[in-house]
This record gives sequence, structure tokens and C-alpha cells, in this order.
Amino acid sequence: MDPDDHHLFVSLGCATENLVLAASAIGLRARPSIDGDAITVGLEPGPVVKSTQFEAIPVRQCTRAKYHGRPEGGLALLEKACAEPGVSAIFITDKTRIANVIDYVLQGNSVQMRDKAFMDELVSWMRFSEADAVTAMDGLFSRATGNLALPGWIARPLLRLFFTESGENQKYREHIESSAGIVILTADAADRAHWVAVGRSCQRFGLQVTALGLKYAFINQPVEVAALRTQFASYLGIGQRRPDIVMRFGAGPDLPKSLRRPPQKVIVTP
Repeated sequence: MDPDDHHLFVSLGCATENLVLAASAIGLRARPSIDGDAITVGLEPGPVVKSTQFEAIPVRQCTRAKYHGRPEGGLALLEKACAEPGVSAIFITDKTRIANVIDYVLQGNSVQMRDKAFMDELVSWMRFSEADAVTAMDGLFSRATGNLALPGWIARPLLRLFFTESGENQKYREHIESSAGIVILTADAADRAHWVAVGRSCQRFGLQVTALGLKYAFINQPVEVAALRTQFASYLGIGQRRPDIVMRFGAGPDLPKSLRRPPQKVIVTP
């Protein structure tokens, strides 16, 4: 799904933004720099700034569910949160244009679900029960997507019966139609430094959504299928730029969270 490590470096950009916000909250000024595969965050004394985005870090999650209602206000704050040098944010709230994006999402979803390698990779990351989730401490926990938790030996044989292309397409259609809007992030260049910048913008968006009491989820199929990505860029009118991240947002329900590894499991000290 991520052959050129695009999503990987966007994810590292999300982590970088968390570090920047957390540093400010304890009186440090963070200065990230990128050199090849490495992101270095230098720290120096600065003012204490505890933002609503920082406070949202522990509770932010992607909510893969049908939303309800259209929030009033907040769009200006979401646009401001996305502001990052070299990154542009395209907000879509018009129902006709949302319907056009739905078409691209469904096309991409169909391509992916017909791809055996993609499906094998996706299933390998699914955690069907609490026991599986606790053992792995990663992956996509079934209850976090609104599904029942079942033992893996039961869920895996049944998966193909219920996890179908038509069923998933219908679910994505309903989910997106229930959303207040869509945002597409695109960078000025297709390189790792810009992908990290997209990640920082993406994370601030997610944190601001959370601070406003709203929900969001990724609908990245149009940017993950290479042949479709070019068509999607043409529809958006962004020239040769690559659409990087697609998200929907709106008012929605609380769902169980996927597990997160504790810091000591991911930090290596010399």
C-alpha cells in the first residue's frame, strides 16, 4: 500500500508535530530538521505554551464510523491548523463535490480489495479480539472500527463472507455522505521533507478536530492507487502536484480506541 514510503514519512511528520507541541507545553522550543531518512528535533529553552492541540494528543483518534449532524463553525480553525510551509489544504463542503470524491474513493477501494497482496497485508494488521490487540500492541482493533470483538480463529474464516467489495463500498459511501466535509492535503514537491511537512499539517488538523469535539477519518484510497492518483489530481486542479492525504470530518460517536505502545517501548537510549 505504501511502496515509496510516502505514508511512512507522513506518519513521522505526525509524530514530529506531537513532539513540537509537547516541547512547548514544558517550556522548550523545538526545531525539527530533516536529513535523508532522519528527522532531528533540537530543543532549547522557550516559553511555556499549552495549546488545545497539545491537550488533544492523548484522546485523538481516527473514528471510522457514520457521523451525525453538521457542526456549526470551526472551519476557520481547521484551515488555520493545516497551515504549513510547502503544504496546501483543499476543503470541500459542497455536497456535489463530496459526491465526486466519493466516486474516487470507491474506485480506489475496489482496486485495493481486488489486490490479493493488499488484502493479505490488511488482514495481517487486523486484531480481532482484545487478547490479540494486547499481545501485539499494534494494528487495527476490530472494536475501534465499530465491529464486534471475536477470537481470531472464528473471525478470520468468516472475514471473507462479510468483508466484501460491495459492502465496504456501501459503508464508505454512507460514511462520507454523513460527513460535514473533506480536506485534501497536497505538498509543493514529492520528496520526504515535504511528506513530513504534510504529516505535521495532518496531525494538527486531527488534533484541532478533536479539540472542537469533532471526529475525522482517513479516506486515502484515491492517493494510494497510483493510476487513480493522477486522475484525482487532475480533478482537484493541482497540476503536477501529488495529493497526499484525504480526510473526512464531522460530528460523530465515540468508539473504543486502538492500543498505543508506552514510550519506553519505542524510545532507545544509548
